[in-house]
Order: sequence, then C-alpha cells, then structure tokens
Amino acid sequence: MLSRRFDRLADSTLGRSRGWIFDIMRFRTQFSPNDDNGHCDNAIVVKKVDRGVVMSVESARDVLRDAHPTSRRMHVSDRQDTAERLLASAARKSYDPLIEVDWDAPIPADRYGMTPEWCSLYGTELWDTMTEEQRVTLTKHEAASIAGTGIWFELILMQMLVRDIYFHDPATPHVQFALTEIADECRHSTMFARSAQRFGIPSYRPKWWIRQAARAFKATATGSLAYGGTLFAEEILDMMQRDFMRDERVQPVTRTVSRIHVLEESRHIKYAREETIRRIRSASWFARARVRLALGVIAYFIVTSLVNPQVYAAAGLDVDAAKRAARSNRHYHDKIREGCAKTVEFLDEVGLIGGPSRLLLERAHIV
Repeated sequence: MLSRRFDRLADSTLGRSRGWIFDIMRFRTQFSPNDDNGHCDNAIVVKKVDRGVVMSVESARDVLRDAHPTSRRMHVSDRQDTAERLLASAARKSYDPLIEVDWDAPIPADRYGMTPEWCSLYGTELWDTMTEEQRVTLTKHEAASIAGTGIWFELILMQMLVRDIYFHDPATPHVQFALTEIADECRHSTMFARSAQRFGIPSYRPKWWIRQAARAFKATATGSLAYGGTLFAEEILDMMQRDFMRDERVQPVTRTVSRIHVLEESRHIKYAREETIRRIRSASWFARARVRLALGVIAYFIVTSLVNPQVYAAAGLDVDAAKRAARSNRHYHDKIREGCAKTVEFLDEVGLIGGPSRLLLERAHIV
C-alpha cells in the first residue's frame, strides 16, 4: 500500500516538468515504533536529471513539503497566544520619543547622519573626492530621506491594519496588539519627522506619482500581500538601524531614534511574519502567483525610494553624476541585499518569491 501511495505521488506531483526528468527510486521504508503510519522520510529519493546529468537528490519529506503548503515551515503559534506575548512585550518595552529623545541636545558638526557604509555613494570614486563636510551633510540628508520613506509606508501600514481588524472582536489579544502597533507607528512617524526637523532638513518623500499609485495598494491590500509588503519596509530599516544605533560616528539623535525603532519594530516583524504565514498557507496557486507579483512591485518601489535624488544637491554634488555613481555602486547594492536578506529568505520559504517578480527584485538589487 505504501508503495502504491508513492507511485501515485510520483505520477501526480513529479513526472516531467519544464525539461526536468524525475527518476523515482524506492528505498526501504523505516518505521518508527511510535508511528502507526511509518516514518517515510527515506521512502523515496528523487534524482533530478538535466540533460543526463544528476543535479540533486531529495527525500520524500522534501517532495511532500513542496507539494503541500501545510508543511512544518508553515506552522505558527496560535494567533491569540502570539498576540498576548507581544502585548506583554509592549507593556515592558514601549517608548515615547517626545520624552526619550533629547531633542534639544547639540548636533555635533563632525558626526554622520547615519553609518556611512549605508550611504548610496560610499565606496565610489565620487565619495573619495568629497570633503568630510560633504560626507556628513550627505549622510544626514540620506538618513532623513530614509525616514521619509519610512513615514510614507508606516502611514500605509496603519491604514491596512485598521481595515484588517475592522470586523474582528476588539476584546481579543490579536486586535488589541494591532491597535498597539498602530499606536507605535504613530509615534515612530512623529519621531522620524522630528529627527529630520532637528537636523534642519526638509521632508523627503517618494515621488508624487509613486505616492498616488500607492493609494490603491493601501486601500485594497489585505492578507499576505499586506503583511508581506510590510516586511520589506520594516526589515531593511531594522537592519540599517541596528548599525546606526551602535555606531559612535553617528549623531546621538539618530542613534537614539534607531534604538527605539529597533526595539519596538521587532514585535511588528514577528506579528507580520506569522500573519503572512496564516494568510498564505491555504491560498491557491493563482493567489500565490498574484501575491508574488504584487510583492515584487511593492519591494521595488520601497527600496528604490529610500534615497531621494535631491539629497545629492544638498551636499553640493551634481545630481546626475551622483545618481549614475549610486546606480553602479556595487557596495551599496550589497548592503541592500544584506538588508533584505531575512525578508527574502522568509518569503521564499513560504512560496512568495519567484516568477516575474524576481526580475524586479533583481533590478532593485534585493536578490
């Protein structure tokens, strides 16, 4: 019976696909004394053959994992249990930036606005020709630009969260944590705006047409699309700010703002990851493909909007020359991939990376 079961598995999920030839070989089934159905991890081995060359070998567990979305990697804690833990964390570690940040502290003239290695021009010939004053100015403006993009997406996130919990019972921990996160994001947006204001820098925002196009996303995105998109914005900021808050070369205001955001954002990332899994694990192939494509578009515009080109003019640089240098800056591209690596790994595991969207992710240097 077990043999026939794997024959059917081979016929239904393997066979010939996109030029791959799958050779099914049965091995001795090992039964666990505590498992009535038997332990089938080694029941079959799949050899992938391409043009006569064996490419890889997989166990039945791997085949079943890819064939069925309800594998162990898709399992998460109970929604209410997770929310209760996150609420307890919020009670222990929440901060009011209007109080916690010393907004009246002097701004040292020799401190960077952010870790210079995250600057879009760091490592280029243009960076080498810049004066130290220009470098400090540029990093301040890039930090403000990143904060402006953060505010833009946090406003989108807050609207999506409100819509998501609209029909849910407010007495549940899940809804109460969503409300807590909305309150956190309100404070974060205020904090980011105040930090740029403290440096005497104007509000940088994504291009007008991007903000207009995002109206449709923030008004309609739900489920894994909403939470998956949130991860692209939250986790790259988290990776950047972990460096900012530890770097003694960086302005004290930036370091404090980064520390607050990292501590509180870790809860939001946990919440978004689990909700992404809950919403996608029962989705159809078509729904997954649609979400993958939309996530690619969202991630592209988030990452490419981090640095407003006007920051180069503020540092006394030729904008067109600086844009060309940034576009070809391999160091910056590597930092972007580093910042997005955890998000990409997670979304890939749950089946939300791939297809045409990968081209957009590559173009934005996310993968």
